[in-house]
Amino acid sequence: MRLLPILSFFIILFTTSALKAQDIVSGKVLNASNDLPLENVNIVNLNQVKGTTTTEEGDFEIQATVNDTLYFSYLGFRTIQVRVTNDWLKYGSVKVKMTELGIALEEVVVSPITLTGYLEIDVKNIPIYENSRYSISGLNSGYEGGSYSPGAAAKALGAIFNPADALYNLFGNKPRQMKKLRKMKEDDEIRKLLQNKFDRQTLAAVLQISAVEIEEILARCNYSKDFMNSANDLQILDAISGCYEEYKVLKR
Repeated sequence: MRLLPILSFFIILFTTSALKAQDIVSGKVLNASNDLPLENVNIVNLNQVKGTTTTEEGDFEIQATVNDTLYFSYLGFRTIQVRVTNDWLKYGSVKVKMTELGIALEEVVVSPITLTGYLEIDVKNIPIYENSRYSISGLNSGYEGGSYSPGAAAKALGAIFNPADALYNLFGNKPRQMKKLRKMKEDDEIRKLLQNKFDRQTLAAVLQISAVEIEEILARCNYSKDFMNSANDLQILDAISGCYEEYKVLKR
């Protein structure tokens, strides 16, 4: 007979926790200068690693609980972080205003490649990106050596097998942040928004590491400069995630 009250207590506790985990906050994102709604603003819950975007009217809904931080980013606007409060959950939708960035573009000069019609000359004028990848037995993906030089393969192996390497310090000191990598890869909304971003800001905010550290991780995993400069944020996410999974295997 005494088990029934105890069982009821745990059912209530579980139900309350489940409801809390499923809280949804809503709002509208506006341009601070004219109060017009902003469409397709990227919003990421940094704590739960959930993502969404605003509608044509600037409206959004996202899973969040009290004290979660929402990260708002939009091309040409300052990124902002907003803390979820009890009042927000209690009273419903809020207005979030984003401020435009004043960006003056300098003159861009595009140098065309002039073809002469002579194969030997034209081949020398066309830029060649000498990036090669090396696969390692037992691992799912390979590494970019950055060049076809004989030492490139040895450099790729040395970068992950050297225990004193900076890769150990970067991954080893940030276990909680690195665990968010898998959550980001599993969230379709986040993958979708990262596919159109190239600034690394969202990745840096979620993982709580700097853009410099992101570049250092990729360099230590032997990804080329060309890849780092041209890849979108989703490709960078997959590269870091793959490198981290291999780091965990080698660490064992």
